[in-house]
Amino acid sequence: MLFDMDGTLVDSEKVWDVALHELAALAGGRLSHPARLAMIGSSMDQSMRILREDLGQPDRDPGPDVVWIEQRVYELFGSGLVWRPGARELLAEVRAAGVPAALVTSTGRRLVEVALETLGRDSFDVTVCGDEVSRAKPDPAPYLTAAELLGVPIAGCVAIEDSPTGVASAHASGAAVLAVPCELPLAPLDGVTQRDSLRGVDLAFLARLAATAPA
Repeated sequence: MLFDMDGTLVDSEKVWDVALHELAALAGGRLSHPARLAMIGSSMDQSMRILREDLGQPDRDPGPDVVWIEQRVYELFGSGLVWRPGARELLAEVRAAGVPAALVTSTGRRLVEVALETLGRDSFDVTVCGDEVSRAKPDPAPYLTAAELLGVPIAGCVAIEDSPTGVASAHASGAAVLAVPCELPLAPLDGVTQRDSLRGVDLAFLARLAATAPA
């Protein structure tokens, strides 16, 4: 099982929303709604590039902004994260059954370590963070890396995602994909199953999805 984090397991996109709007204000501007939506599921580098372009400050040094926003999100994550509907129950069932599980996220390791206080450090056999892969989502590299670390074929895995960027990454990897939209609607895509939430999703359902993955 391969789990995305932000917007899939926990409702952390709202935390990022607070921090990004605060950063834009500190930069003397205002983050537009389309720019914020474009950041969902993207890497830190991509998000900061979108921010600079949206503020009309293409030459702005991203270094201090990355430091500032990571510290702000670190503080907000530390206050606790809210589970997405059905996510906690599904993760508990996966772990109780001994099914290999990985967390595959675009978020950096420092912030993931804080999020694991909510998610549970023993909930995953491996974690693949955004700053630990050479190519970020929507490239399939994060999911392929997770399957390799688990020692399982990607074709036998189910990836659960919420954003277009994440779905594209998981789908390109060859895993079966369960898409559960959070902040953004998802267009229908062959080979991707959509659900409104993870409520009612269990191992039997995921096993049926895994059987549909291309060999």
